[in-house]
Amino acid sequence: MRGHSLEVIMLHTLAVSNYRSLRQFIAPLGELTLITGPNGSGKSNVYRALRLLAETARGGLIASLAREGGFASTLWAGPESFSSAVKRGEHSVQATMPTESQALRLGFRGDDFSYAIDLGLPIPSGSAFAGDPEIKTEVIWHGEQLRPASQLVERRNAVVRIRRDNGEWDLVTSQLQPFESMMDMIADPQRAAEVVALRDQIRTWRFYDHFRTDVEAPARQLQIGTYTPVLSHDGRDLAAALQTIMEIGDAPALEAAISDAFPGAELRITGQDGRLAVAMRQHGLLRPLSAAELSDGTLRYLLWTAAMLTPRPPRLMVLNEPESSLHPDLLPALARLIGVAAKSTQIFVVSHASRLIAALKENSACLSIELDKQLSETQILGQGRLDVPSWRWLSR
Repeated sequence: MRGHSLEVIMLHTLAVSNYRSLRQFIAPLGELTLITGPNGSGKSNVYRALRLLAETARGGLIASLAREGGFASTLWAGPESFSSAVKRGEHSVQATMPTESQALRLGFRGDDFSYAIDLGLPIPSGSAFAGDPEIKTEVIWHGEQLRPASQLVERRNAVVRIRRDNGEWDLVTSQLQPFESMMDMIADPQRAAEVVALRDQIRTWRFYDHFRTDVEAPARQLQIGTYTPVLSHDGRDLAAALQTIMEIGDAPALEAAISDAFPGAELRITGQDGRLAVAMRQHGLLRPLSAAELSDGTLRYLLWTAAMLTPRPPRLMVLNEPESSLHPDLLPALARLIGVAAKSTQIFVVSHASRLIAALKENSACLSIELDKQLSETQILGQGRLDVPSWRWLSR
């Protein structure tokens, strides 16, 4: 059954350094975090940074960077700092000799555990993989800020240590490969319980990005139906996910979400030989429409409904431009649906649709963050020095 907002264990801070336009990006997070801003302001980079963090727990971080064009192409392309004259527009940006090692850093602070990872370039060699980044450090800590006393697990190059109850450090391994994250490779629940617990939490994170609704979309096809508490990323099990909500989830919330968007409509799940399909009877029609007949916007709203009303809420759900293909009149209903989901899971929304943004801001739990670019660097509008969440990186 769905939980209550007081039970949600949250992330409170997202920190990113030297990833594309996110030179020094430290953002607060809330129960429902809304990221907005003009095109090119860096919204997609924030979304990608969260996905990279999720990949640390799935062993896919280095491969994900490779798919983005390689480590070097993902690094901040500007200078280490800007002079006051450049900021005032009196001088152009000029290349300078770097004083720091190239590093891409990602991290978050949570209620229970916090985590950060630092990637850099390897020592030059004749290897065919010399362009792959190396994981230099990883750390798990508990508390408001990373400091020696709050560290629980520390990885430096190939060595991973864990702090015992008496404050002493135990060696877990000294043979970790530079392309392997400790989050994926350390699996001993007794010696490294914090690593296992945090990895399991991160693996619950869900990312939904542009459901397909074309003629050949999986959501329009008959599928074998089994209990489906978690909608797949491509929506191929939509009918089973909706039926699961009806049987073991919040059926009244599902009915309310459909009625909110399509007054007088009735959702039906039809089946034959174990295969399930979505159908909807709409006001004024003599027969229900099959999934193949539904408009792109109607089908997409049903997909979001199945995702938001999951009977198994994750620790974090990230939605990238959920307004795509939806009629503007459906956006307030979508905002209310997201608000329902935010009572049982932390929600992170990236959007540029003004009507959805306005509707989400009506939710008292919504933390709205507007991005802008200055000298190609993504910044949070209105964030002064005193507004930046406290954050420290582990030194190499």
